[in-house]
Amino acid sequence: MRLNSLGRGLAVVATELAFLAGTSWAQTATCDLNSDGAVNAIDVQLAINMELGSATCTANVGGVLGCTDNARQVIIKAVMGQGCHFIMLNWGPSPSSGVTGYNIYRGTSRGGESTTPLNTGGAVSGTSFTDVGTVSGTTYYYVIKATNGSIESPPSTEASATAL
Repeated sequence: MRLNSLGRGLAVVATELAFLAGTSWAQTATCDLNSDGAVNAIDVQLAINMELGSATCTANVGGVLGCTDNARQVIIKAVMGQGCHFIMLNWGPSPSSGVTGYNIYRGTSRGGESTTPLNTGGAVSGTSFTDVGTVSGTTYYYVIKATNGSIESPPSTEASATAL
């Protein structure tokens, strides 16, 4: 693996990010938790109950989201007519000491990533992130930056994925 280093010792893996995009397989069906042929408020309630553990977890949104907050968000988006899709990002961990997390930046053109991270609730502690705010047919460009809470590494190699 090649690394981009920052003078203060932070690095982020500069290899290609791996993506699992909400692909063309049964997009609406995976958000239809009760299999009644419609994605509606009943599916949202089922997702909430499964996420809270008050119902058996049978959700399999996009084949990977299971009974999670991200699955619930995708189902709510589908109920609002915005499609049952997402993009899941995975990357290698930084080998640098002191890394407290990662910031994810997205744009809709090469090199056009926002200066504000997608993860507005703080740095992502793991090495994956689910972008539930995608629009079908739109190609998104992503970079990841490691952080120690006060400084960030240079960006990872840019990678792209299209929400289907």
